[in-house]
Amino acid sequence: MCGPLVVDRDGQRLDGRLPGRQGRLLCGYLVLNRHRSVPRAELIDALWPAHLPGNADSGLSALLSKLRQTFGPGGVEGRASIRLAVPDAWIDLEAAREAVHRAESATAAGDWKRAWAPSQIALFASERGLLTDEDGDETYEWLEETRRQVSDIRTRALEAYGQACLGLGGGELAAAVRTGRALVAMVPFRESGYRLLMRALSAQGNQAEALTVYGALRLTLRDELGVTPSPATQQLFAELNH
Repeated sequence: MCGPLVVDRDGQRLDGRLPGRQGRLLCGYLVLNRHRSVPRAELIDALWPAHLPGNADSGLSALLSKLRQTFGPGGVEGRASIRLAVPDAWIDLEAAREAVHRAESATAAGDWKRAWAPSQIALFASERGLLTDEDGDETYEWLEETRRQVSDIRTRALEAYGQACLGLGGGELAAAVRTGRALVAMVPFRESGYRLLMRALSAQGNQAEALTVYGALRLTLRDELGVTPSPATQQLFAELNH
């Protein structure tokens, strides 16, 4: 799901058998909702959100028929409501969601070694985007919403990874600095990224540069939002400036 759609079964690629873009979108939607049965009307709305063709139901039937052929007997269940029956499948998006949760739990406990690996698992998956070959003239709200969720996973994974690197120290401090800079560039109003960068720079002995990060944040918030940094960020600045 992250990046272009890939369907692999025992080393054999199946995604090339899907019936074009609509077939890939149908497969993707069913994967995202694989723990429930999806009514046909919902699938039609998902596939044709703006311009509903007159033969939408028969069009969906044709797509489902080819999807059943692709996944084989028992792979696609139901008629009035459809469910993709792949209970043992490994889905990278699901793995990323689970991994970022584990990474955040570990960072909250200050267990940097335990946070390091799952934060990277979530990051490597989420930075590829979602169904990246399926962009076109038509907007699919379910696809855009899931892409926003993937972007959020990436931000959270970056932050957990940066915190882990900062906590581990030593040779990982450079990675903490890079991660802090990436967060500041990606989400310029998210103060936790600035705080991570400030702490990482200070841990490297670059105290003055850490203080300039606070100055950049203060100007950004003042010029764009008319507000000042949060008490937590101000307190960190005071500690570094002491």
